[in-house]
Amino acid sequence: MINKLSKLENFIKKYNSAIVAYSGGVDSSFLLFVCKKVLGDKVLAVTATSPTYTKEELIDAKKFTKKYKIKHLIIKTQEFRNKNFLKNLPNRCFYCKKELFNKLEEIRKKLNYDVIFDATNYDDLSDFRPGEKAKKLFNVISPLKEVKLTKKEIKELSKKLKLPTWDKPPLACLSSRIVFGEKITLNKLKKVYSAEKIIKKFWNKFFRVRLQNDFLRIEVKKNDFKKFFNKVDTEKLVLQLKKLKFKYIMFDLEGYIPAGIRFLRTKNV
Repeated sequence: MINKLSKLENFIKKYNSAIVAYSGGVDSSFLLFVCKKVLGDKVLAVTATSPTYTKEELIDAKKFTKKYKIKHLIIKTQEFRNKNFLKNLPNRCFYCKKELFNKLEEIRKKLNYDVIFDATNYDDLSDFRPGEKAKKLFNVISPLKEVKLTKKEIKELSKKLKLPTWDKPPLACLSSRIVFGEKITLNKLKKVYSAEKIIKKFWNKFFRVRLQNDFLRIEVKKNDFKKFFNKVDTEKLVLQLKKLKFKYIMFDLEGYIPAGIRFLRTKNV
């Protein structure tokens, strides 16, 4: 694992400067930290804001860059102007990433940076990630993937480096909570965001919600099922969620499954 960290540092050293697409999650925080160590002030973190990202994620990203004295630029992306994104078909991420990387490429050219990095890791190769095609359009490079760093290794190295992000739950945009084929609207994103805030009052471990029509589905990890029902007052939880006008509140007995993986499974049935 330490050998892979050295490989990552050597990979980054091939470039004089870099822009890092920075979300504030475990992977991008780890990559950004190593880039800062290797490139010093020649690294720029760029974080996108739009209705699909939560304000909490932006706050966390700002705290991290301030703590490690990393240059940080906040930009607004306009994926909500793209009808293909709003249709929310399985290739939705392509349009989102295309918008993001197009903005980053403009910044790269304007400020004369060598390269754009993103935090795709080696495990992500097995996931359904249509956004990968967008990376190729703008020559975005994924150092974590190139040196074959896995999610588990990144987390362990982050802990070893005492990064405050090492145990953060997986991040995903609010749009990913809306089931493929269900059109994305600002109102739906607000409902999803509000629902998650309510659930967090009852359950402080990892979960996801999925929205389809007026149905809200709650996903937790399978090994947390028993803890969830022992800890959560489901009657009170449902009463609060119903205030958001959901017709049905459901619990997924398959457990948490990333949206892309779930799509691939249904596609192969």
